[in-house]
Amino acid sequence: MMEKLGFIGLGNMGLPMSINLLKAGYKVYGFDTNSQAMEQFIAEGGVGLATAKEVAEQGDIIMTSLPTPQIVEQVYQSEQGIIHHAKKGSLLIDFSTVNPELNDSLHKEAQSLGLRYLGAPVSGGVIGAIQATLTIMVGGEEADYQSGSKIFGIVGKNIYHLGTSPSVGTRIKLLNNLMIGFYTEAVAETIVLGEKMGIHADMLYEVLKNSYGQSRIYERNYVEYMKNENYQPGFSTNLLLKDLKLAKNMAEEAGVPLRIGEKLVDLYSDISQQGYGENDMSAAYLSLKEKCKIEQF
Repeated sequence: MMEKLGFIGLGNMGLPMSINLLKAGYKVYGFDTNSQAMEQFIAEGGVGLATAKEVAEQGDIIMTSLPTPQIVEQVYQSEQGIIHHAKKGSLLIDFSTVNPELNDSLHKEAQSLGLRYLGAPVSGGVIGAIQATLTIMVGGEEADYQSGSKIFGIVGKNIYHLGTSPSVGTRIKLLNNLMIGFYTEAVAETIVLGEKMGIHADMLYEVLKNSYGQSRIYERNYVEYMKNENYQPGFSTNLLLKDLKLAKNMAEEAGVPLRIGEKLVDLYSDISQQGYGENDMSAAYLSLKEKCKIEQF
């Protein structure tokens, strides 16, 4: 008998992940505050419910993919939240990127109420969610990980069980996104400077992709976004900024001075205030170009 699944948060990541679970033959109950997302989910064969509470009551495994720690906290811990309405023994899997302390407190509260919890942030972007090639960084008990492993194998490709701490995956995810912050600005600065000197961005990419300056973020930001003049958010500037703030807090607690990392928070705050917050993070390039008034390539 297949477990009944619940999925709360049918956004850029959650919707394609839930669709992949539907394609695998699972019955999936879903909820999102966005009615358009709900319509798409139902059109793909999902069972749309009116509240997160109803999803929690139905599912054996409840998954969440939500944009901010504040929303995660509310969806799990409020009076109408998952923790207070999930069936005893249910497995809760949070794919969101939150602060590590929140993973730890959700795990503790879930356990006290006879529930199981895994912190399982993902990397690989919207395309990874659609193609089911996500990297999933799981923290939590071995037995709980085994209970969720089939699900992870359907929505992702590179699955890591990193230990029994429910926040270990989040710590690694924040380190990943700290590097993304560096690379995204590096790509913007490199291309704008090259263009200013008359070097076409295509030619620059052609050479650097076979040099040590190559990175997956360079490939992503340039080939998928900048080259196509498409800045629809696969991962928005504002979401990157949120994660950089979380990484900065994590570093402060660990007593490690982030010599560039701390400056990145101010930098992406400026880019957001310039009007690029809801654009894809690759719009860091547009932000710098606007400051330099270079012709469009």
